[in-house]
Amino acid sequence: MTQIVGSVLVRNEDVFVERAIRNVVAFCDRIHVVDHRSDDSTWAIVRSLAGDFPHVDARRARNSAVAHRLLAPYAGTETWVFGVDGDELYDPQGLARLRADLLDGAHADVFRLKAHVLNCDRLDAAAHTASGWLAPPSRPVTKLFNFGAVESWAESPDPLQSGDVVFRPGYHWEARRDLADATTWETDPLRCLHVCFLRRSSRDIEAATRKNLDESRRFDRGPLGSLRRLVRPPRRAPHIAELEHQGKDWKREWYARGDRVTVDATPFVP
Repeated sequence: MTQIVGSVLVRNEDVFVERAIRNVVAFCDRIHVVDHRSDDSTWAIVRSLAGDFPHVDARRARNSAVAHRLLAPYAGTETWVFGVDGDELYDPQGLARLRADLLDGAHADVFRLKAHVLNCDRLDAAAHTASGWLAPPSRPVTKLFNFGAVESWAESPDPLQSGDVVFRPGYHWEARRDLADATTWETDPLRCLHVCFLRRSSRDIEAATRKNLDESRRFDRGPLGSLRRLVRPPRRAPHIAELEHQGKDWKREWYARGDRVTVDATPFVP
């Protein structure tokens, strides 16, 4: 019997994390939430949600790889694994339609699904609107994987990002379906507001100062963190390092392509 399992790895996401999880809680049969040493209110929020929803498994971890280890047992089973970040707000009504399709066997012929995303730099609560850049043409962030397509998925530092995937015959990493090819923003059941350009933690001075997870997982604030940065500078992913070497803002290169648009935010932030 097909099931849907959520995977949420967060660090300092207390502005949007509650809405991000609540929006997917009915879509998932189980949600594994790992808080990677947040020092804002993220852990308190996650722990409260676990109390409200019995199928939410919440834990703290010093090693972010724990989030992927929780998913490894699902390999080879009739499970869709849904990766949700603390800055990703999905449409619950759209997910309800998609859940019915997945449980009925839809998309079992592919390894992963992609969809429309609005990379958001403005969320206007009074006007109930969100503004930003659509994917496509920007980079999509959707992470919905068919674990029935794999024999195993070895350890990864971040869930659903890397590691050695052993595929079953007929499947491979690029066995994907982009729902944006056959839908519009309004009709895509997997559409997402990606609030990547907004302030996501009460500790952030502004969105532009926020580190990515690769940096923040390895260095704490304070004197000890400063010493570690001197001894061992933060590792940058090669694709990010290359853009920065060219003098480019990697986040805008990925997420701010095409025309800036405004959409109705009500389905995502009621």
